[in-house]
Amino acid sequence: MDAIIASGLRKAYGNVRAVDGLDLRVEAGQVFGMLGPNGAGKTTTVEILVGLRDRDSGNVSVLGYDPGRQGREVKWRIGVQLQSYGLYPRLTVREVVRLFASFYRNTLPVDEVIERVGLTAKANTIVKALSGGQAQRLAVALAMVNDADLIFLDEPTTGLDPQARRGLWDVIRNMKDRGKTVFLTTHYMDEAERLCDTVAVVDHGKVIALDSPSRLISEHFQEQAVEFSNSISNDREKFQSLPGVSRAQFDGEKATLYTKDVTRTIAALMELAQRDGIPIDDVIVRRATLEDVFLKLTGRRIRE
Repeated sequence: MDAIIASGLRKAYGNVRAVDGLDLRVEAGQVFGMLGPNGAGKTTTVEILVGLRDRDSGNVSVLGYDPGRQGREVKWRIGVQLQSYGLYPRLTVREVVRLFASFYRNTLPVDEVIERVGLTAKANTIVKALSGGQAQRLAVALAMVNDADLIFLDEPTTGLDPQARRGLWDVIRNMKDRGKTVFLTTHYMDEAERLCDTVAVVDHGKVIALDSPSRLISEHFQEQAVEFSNSISNDREKFQSLPGVSRAQFDGEKATLYTKDVTRTIAALMELAQRDGIPIDDVIVRRATLEDVFLKLTGRRIRE
């Protein structure tokens, strides 16, 4: 069963095409990730799917309803955390969660939701006294309290410290274990690889790749990546001609060589560095990642 189906989705603001013919399908019960840089159209897509913004054209089904025409039916069955949210600054955390719980028919216990997002110690703290990361976790709690079938989380871990991020990952995994569908937008590739069953890579309002993280990586890369710091030479031809290297990528002083023969590549790299006086520092070998896939498909890193 599909929780979300969108086809030919378009939304423009003047001459800017925020969403430009976007197609996607989200199976029920999975964590679905939409990946892309700021301005790729992720938030606009979410706002259309939850019925907060009208689309210019295209077809949308969310849990069997059209959010543009059946917004009330959709809102009963979803939870939403957006990047921009308005919270009541003089209410406590518990009071805000209890208020949002009163809007719905079927809700989770208020204190249970607060505990899940790690805010028990702040339950009696007023909202305006929370840090940015704590306010972000409160926004996720408000998306959860409805005990919805489908939860939208738009960049939920932005601004969180590493420990808080991992705590929220556990919350998302728990949602899936309870049979919920989670639609997650993020620009953190490690987050998508760890959490998502399926990812849609989005750029300039279009889906440019759609599959599981592991299949996307294996489809585009059989190589490993050799990364190093290099402050002198970005001669792509010179590095790409090294044994085993299929592609060389440069990002400032950071260089990445994609190779099927790590041993020969590193040996030749060290020989080149010694012969030409090129300083090579901080060499690491890693497997290819979703970040590499995005870089290959778009020619730029996701945070650019």
